[in-house]
Amino acid sequence: MNKIELTTLILAPIEVCFDLARSIDLHKISVQHTQEEAVGGVTSGLIGPNQKVLWQATHLGFRQTLETQIVKFTRPFFFTDEMVSGIFKTMIHDHFFYSMNEDTVMIDNFYFESPMGLIGEAADFIFVKRYLTKLLEQRNETIKQYAETDKWKEILPISVVEPSIVC
Repeated sequence: MNKIELTTLILAPIEVCFDLARSIDLHKISVQHTQEEAVGGVTSGLIGPNQKVLWQATHLGFRQTLETQIVKFTRPFFFTDEMVSGIFKTMIHDHFFYSMNEDTVMIDNFYFESPMGLIGEAADFIFVKRYLTKLLEQRNETIKQYAETDKWKEILPISVVEPSIVC
């Protein structure tokens, strides 16, 4: 299985970063070039525990459908979405958030495996991993841009971004 690990420092509170990362609306903005649309399940707003979203997008020249579900969720520190159905043999995306004073470190661990055995492995090595890394970097840059400015208020209801209480 392939792994992409990205670390992004965001100069914004952890709650804002966490909620932007699970925003269907911001995700669509971050991947506009793929014409990605949420067509089933949670199609706008914030996705939460056990909820699913069905995406349609054009990746690598092919129109694709991918359904994911939030299978682990601890706000504002961690969530995992897993592929329910789609082109990959396996796809798991762990999102970690760490508060550092008033800033946030966001870590993505993205695991994937293409189908078709050795052909899929070769495709992963030659271009799929590079393509997905660029897509995730672009998504993270969009989260960073919105979180570090007042643009996050266009995406998140202010009442949703309440500090978590940790005991």
